[in-house]
Amino acid sequence: MDPSMQGVFQMTEDMASQQAQAMEAAQQYILCCECGMQITPNPARMCVSCIRSRVDITDGIPKSVALFHCKGCGRYSNPPKGWLVAQLESRELLSLCLRKLTGLSKVRLVDAGFIWTEPHSKRVKVRLVIQKEVLSDVILQQEFIVEFVVRNEFCSDCHRIEAKDTWNAVVQVRQKVPHKKTFYHLEQIIIKHKAHAKTTRISSVSDGVDFFFGSSHDARRFVNFLESVVPIRTKTSQRLISQDFNSNTYNFKYTYSVEIIPVCKNDIVCMSPQVSHREGHISPVCLCTQVGTVLHFIDPFTLQIAHVRNALFWQHPFNAIASHGSLIEFIVMDVEPVYDEHHNEVTNGKFLLVNVVVVRANELETGGQEFQTRSHLGHILRYGDTVLGFDFTTANVNDEYFNRLDTSNFPDVILVRKSHAERRKRRRGRNFKLKYLAKEEDGAGDGWNGHWERRRRRRRRCC
Repeated sequence: MDPSMQGVFQMTEDMASQQAQAMEAAQQYILCCECGMQITPNPARMCVSCIRSRVDITDGIPKSVALFHCKGCGRYSNPPKGWLVAQLESRELLSLCLRKLTGLSKVRLVDAGFIWTEPHSKRVKVRLVIQKEVLSDVILQQEFIVEFVVRNEFCSDCHRIEAKDTWNAVVQVRQKVPHKKTFYHLEQIIIKHKAHAKTTRISSVSDGVDFFFGSSHDARRFVNFLESVVPIRTKTSQRLISQDFNSNTYNFKYTYSVEIIPVCKNDIVCMSPQVSHREGHISPVCLCTQVGTVLHFIDPFTLQIAHVRNALFWQHPFNAIASHGSLIEFIVMDVEPVYDEHHNEVTNGKFLLVNVVVVRANELETGGQEFQTRSHLGHILRYGDTVLGFDFTTANVNDEYFNRLDTSNFPDVILVRKSHAERRKRRRGRNFKLKYLAKEEDGAGDGWNGHWERRRRRRRRCC
């Protein structure tokens, strides 16, 4: 082909491509049928502003919603499930707010988030971004704000707490002992694990404490907690309050009677023959060293250990023959370790068996009678120490199992624990304060609170 003709064809092709590009660029924009603004082509032939003026995709979604909040427990109303625990600007609270919007199911939710408000303003603002198809395949996206007004309303549980006399179940905790050492230990465990959080009221009585609950389920959980920390036995009873024959429903009030084993730490007991036989023929007269899910005993003269379970104790019960109130002070005059046939000291864990010579503290200056006995406290006893013990020479023990024993070779004194009264007097007050349960006093006696209040007053006078 002639080169000149080839150049003409090339120019024609370039002009055709430029004309096609110009026509394509002209077709990318159209005029809005409402305002005449140049826009990209769309099926509605209108700009976004004109579409929004005609169509509101947020129609049917409320812009202000009430959010009920319990002032007593801090939960939010979540019907029909009940009440929900949620913090401000948390995922749980956002989910609760979105469920309260009725028309949200007709649109597509793109984004949602909180807008910061003052914590005391009683307002929760949520920013929403939604999409919806309008005017024949036109997808419109819009952002708006929903304001939730927080209103205070007591839940049913808090209503029961405020009513004071409204309860559905009561746990009656009792222990038939002259002192309340186990109760004091149990109170601190309850506070530590917050086991009393579901109680509507706590009442103190002469022999123990009554815990009132709004539901029987919470009361059973509390009883299970007590079984995991102290040895108890439980009896359950119920009383019919009302009934509906049409719906076949009944309303009961439940009572759980919980009795704690009447043996405390540092009590001297005389076991029944059945328990002594099952625990390796241990001496019936033993010392209680710990009260937990089982009772821990030690023979202070041989260091033999016994662990009495809850079921075995209630099958063959026994009582303490000496407790905290019957102990007297002795002064240690001499301590000598006890050796076995291999000339080794007799030990059992942290206990060391020793021969001890003691004298009553009130007869020390007058040269009172000296008593020679064995003790398991050899690891802490030194000459001149003050130790608490039980004197069988002046005691009147009234126990059926102890009266059957042959006490001709029985020691006159059993040492229980070392006394730290002098060191406690020199020591300053605690850097912390013990917490106590908020208990209401019953009319019968001064109850548990009165017992510990008198003890705290005595402690302040001593210090």
